[in-house]
Amino acid sequence: MHLLIVESPYYDHITNELIKGAVAALEAAGATYDRIDVPGAFEIPAAIRFAADGTDVHYDGYIALGCVIRGETSHYDYVCGESARGLQELAIKDRLAIGYGVLTVDNQDQAWARADVTAGNKGGYVAETALRMIALKQKFGLVHNE
Repeated sequence: MHLLIVESPYYDHITNELIKGAVAALEAAGATYDRIDVPGAFEIPAAIRFAADGTDVHYDGYIALGCVIRGETSHYDYVCGESARGLQELAIKDRLAIGYGVLTVDNQDQAWARADVTAGNKGGYVAETALRMIALKQKFGLVHNE
C-alpha cells in the first residue's frame, strides 16, 4: 500500500510527533508513503483532492495530520468544521480512504497529550485507520478511485 501524508506544520512540534507515530505505524505494516505539507488544516482537503486527481502517482489512501488550537476568535470553528467537512466529503463522495488526524483542542497541553507517541499516539492510530479503510475498500472491490 502506498499512502500520502498531508501535514499542516502550523504547530510543528505537535505535527512532527503525529508524523512520527504515523510513519512508525505505516512502516510496521510494510506500507510506503510520500509526504507533503500545506499552510494550514484548512488546505488539507484540497491537497488530497489534487493528489487524487493527479496522474503521476497512485495513492491507496491518505493521512491528514495537523493541529488547530482554539483562539480568541471564531476562526477556530470555521477551520475545524470546514477541514473535517472537506475530508468527509472526499471519503464519501470520492470513496477515498482517509485517516483523520487533525487535532482540534483548546490548548497545547491537550494537543501534546493526544500527539505524544508514548501516550495518545493519535498519529499511529490515524495511520492504522487509513490502512483499515484501504482494506475495506479492497474488500468491496473499490481498488482504484473511480
